[in-house]
Amino acid sequence: MSVEIKEINSPSELKTYIKFGIALYKDNPYYIPPLIDEEVATLRRDKNPAFQEECESKYLVAYKNGKMAGVITGIINYRGNRLWDNKLARFGFVDFIDDAEVSKALFDAVEVWAKSKGMDGMQGPMGFTDFDHQGMLTHGFDQLGTMATIYNYEYYPRHLEQMGFEKSYDAKEFKIWIPEGVPEKHKRVSEIVMAKYGLTIRKFKSEKQIMPYARGIFQLLNKAYAPLINFVPLSERQIDYYVKMYIPLLRYENVVSVFKEDTNELLGVGICIPSLAKAMQKAKGKFFPFGFIHLLKALKCKNNVVDLYLVAVAPEYQSKGVNALLFYDLIPVFINNGYEYAESNPELEMNDKVQSQWDYFKREHHKTRRVYVKKFE
Repeated sequence: MSVEIKEINSPSELKTYIKFGIALYKDNPYYIPPLIDEEVATLRRDKNPAFQEECESKYLVAYKNGKMAGVITGIINYRGNRLWDNKLARFGFVDFIDDAEVSKALFDAVEVWAKSKGMDGMQGPMGFTDFDHQGMLTHGFDQLGTMATIYNYEYYPRHLEQMGFEKSYDAKEFKIWIPEGVPEKHKRVSEIVMAKYGLTIRKFKSEKQIMPYARGIFQLLNKAYAPLINFVPLSERQIDYYVKMYIPLLRYENVVSVFKEDTNELLGVGICIPSLAKAMQKAKGKFFPFGFIHLLKALKCKNNVVDLYLVAVAPEYQSKGVNALLFYDLIPVFINNGYEYAESNPELEMNDKVQSQWDYFKREHHKTRRVYVKKFE
């Protein structure tokens, strides 16, 4: 029987869509299932502010022999296309069984839709914004994933390459062991930088204290990440959306900020979150009735892994040692909290500024993920 492709849109259908991926990886020890309701909210056009910022999408499901066999989302971010001067559709939120007929049918369907919208190529996996999961795993299939990344089987890249997809760019991930103390170089650089530029390190102790700066943190991310390939700045609506989503997750000793003392300008921020990987595996995609207990324990109780979730420094202060200030503060916190190592999360392979900050730590490049591109014929 040939593969049948159906378009879906309703919240209940989207929930089934997300559950397909969770079922596909049911017995995989490295996969981190998303929270179903949160993922559905991301896909819903009436919930995600990306749709108010010139995005559109198409949700497709593949059936073979009457059974659900794959899912894919086609996305067009018109604002991003104008910014990067291209006509590329995106694909994301994709999963499929190891069957070339199924994967081809899914991607062919997205291609037909993208062409009908005037696109001349496709790239991914990507989401609506840079805060959605992106990059297909190509190395590190035996490593536990993180809340912020995609896990996929080893056959996924092979299927894409057979369909004519090529590398656009890679991102590396590092396991970074926490040292016994702040490296002397970090101490020395931090003290020099603070004195030279009049900088000060500030900590937040509560949601009340951080909220006046929350939007500024995301505005700083917009400035810091602007040169990175395919980055599209968050709109004010999207910033509000992510403030509500992420600020409640924070454990405030794991957040550090750097300010210009005389102007009170935010110049750098580091946000780390105790690893939620194992807790999300236990939750199995459900926040209720017991999933939130596992997540709360991971956030508040002892945890041996910390995720380096966001690090950003104002462009005019990059390569001036401000990154050293962030870890000058955070390393003693990590030691006190009992973290054994940190997960860097994806860093673009060409982003030497970020990767060079790990030169003074014991580290292992343990995962690589790839964004693929294909030009239509």
